[in-house]
Amino acid sequence: MSVDYNSERMARAETNDRVEWFRVIPFLLLHAACGLVLLVGWSWPSVAAAGFVYAARVFGLTAFYHRYFAHRAFKTSRGVQFLGALLGCSAAQRGPIWWAAHHRHHHRASDRHDDIHSPVQQGFIWSHMLWFMTRNAYRTNTKLVKDWLKFPELRLIDRFDFLAPVALATALYAIGEVLQAYWPTSGVSGLQMVVWGFVLSTVALYHVTFSINSLAHRLGSRRYDTRDESRNNWWLALLTFGEGWHNNHHHFPSSARQGFFWWEVDLTYYGLVVLSWLGIVWELKPVPARVLSPAQETPKKGDDRCELPSSGLASADV
Repeated sequence: MSVDYNSERMARAETNDRVEWFRVIPFLLLHAACGLVLLVGWSWPSVAAAGFVYAARVFGLTAFYHRYFAHRAFKTSRGVQFLGALLGCSAAQRGPIWWAAHHRHHHRASDRHDDIHSPVQQGFIWSHMLWFMTRNAYRTNTKLVKDWLKFPELRLIDRFDFLAPVALATALYAIGEVLQAYWPTSGVSGLQMVVWGFVLSTVALYHVTFSINSLAHRLGSRRYDTRDESRNNWWLALLTFGEGWHNNHHHFPSSARQGFFWWEVDLTYYGLVVLSWLGIVWELKPVPARVLSPAQETPKKGDDRCELPSSGLASADV
């Protein structure tokens, strides 16, 4: 009896790309929990906590998960590397090694057939959030992140990626309970602080971050003729602290700065500059002068715009 190996391969691929809803029950429950705001009400401390926690975790994702772990756009100490990984992980978007591997793959295949979250290939909803609900997305291509696998503390954070979000929610609850006990007129409570500081800010952070995969490949302007459909979008840049300058980023991914020009607000880069003044980070990779002019040519293999930020890894077609 003959075996149709191509059919088997296609069947396995279809299974791996199927949404596994049971894996994302916490994600769905977190969205449902936003309705608790009607029960707990609001207070200025809880709203302020939501804003602060949102901003801190945006920076954790953009500065460390993206520009550091995915692109090695600057250098820092092992201790700060660990703290940056924890901060990014507290956003409940998986671990730093998983995140970096998927993002590096995205740059290799951006908006082509094997890009795992391209709105051009799979549509808006898939690129925005369904892609990470599949069996295939739960895996980590360790070949793309050999540079980070040598750190046991990063592997630990990556394996137990639920601990940082749980610790954050617990800390917010404790703060709310303390404020309720010692400042009763504030109107805050532990549950209210969790709903605003963790639930609402996390869900907002989810969709702002996901919009870079979806909207930033559909809405906005294209300064550079890259191989993908990446676009610059000023309002996404404001919400994501600079990530909305996505066409800039795909043109030259290794730069610590994504708002290439002074009028392109890039809050993450400004934060990194301040940290560099304090000696906490250093060697921020700049945007070369030759890159700042609109380039109509397609980057060739070997161009420094195309290199994966890891020694021993093959170049990526960006």
